[in-house]
Amino acid sequence: MASITIRNLEDSIKTKLRMRAASQGRSMEDEARCILRAVLGKEDAVGESLVERIRRRFGPLGDVRLPRAEREDIREPPRLGE
Repeated sequence: MASITIRNLEDSIKTKLRMRAASQGRSMEDEARCILRAVLGKEDAVGESLVERIRRRFGPLGDVRLPRAEREDIREPPRLGE
């Protein structure tokens, strides 16, 4: 098993970690491991494009057809300084 050292950790973060660990009945080290496992253990969508993620998320809702907006003719640009 590997080990890491975290330097320059803000005091407020260390305090929150200590309090969270105490509330769970764990050591700070064990709580940090649990947090890392929870965050990094999730299945990442690495390599998956944004379009693929959107389709996966909203695909089950079915197809949506929106009405086409009516187009206007292109307007003349404003004449400045005349």
